Amino acid sequence: MVLYWSVVSMAGETGATAALEKLRGLAGDWEGTVEWTGARTSHGAMNAKYYTTGNGSAVVEDLITDGTPVMTSVYHLDGPDLRMTHYCGAQNQPRLKANRIALDEGALDFGFVDITNLKSPDAPHVVGTEMRLLAPDHITVTFLFDAAGKQSRERIDLKRAGEAK
Repeated sequence: MVLYWSVVSMAGETGATAALEKLRGLAGDWEGTVEWTGARTSHGAMNAKYYTTGNGSAVVEDLITDGTPVMTSVYHLDGPDLRMTHYCGAQNQPRLKANRIALDEGALDFGFVDITNLKSPDAPHVVGTEMRLLAPDHITVTFLFDAAGKQSRERIDLKRAGEAK
């Protein structure tokens, strides 16, 4: 029984470690679009910058509108788990954990763990994130959003800046 749990633990750690390594590979500037669907609708331009910090232990994602960072997410390991803290434009900080890592599909799905600075239970906040690593020069990040029980999706489609589109 002990051997079984060790193998399961190592498999999870390997998946999270491999996913963080893939995220490190996003380092650089990205440009693209954002589209809201669901309870909120709008669209526009959005860029991103990815870089590492903490001696490579974390990947920072700055989402940028009109040259100004408007949201930041930090991806890092926590033991065998891949975690994400999102510093939201709604001025709260949801913390999420990867509940699906399927690198062969380029899929990283994060589920809600908890949140800081939420003004009320009905206040707008991220409850999940879906990242798709479609190609070395193309990714999407979709934030699943809840505000007073109404759901929206914020889909950000990014291509590496300077690459053929």
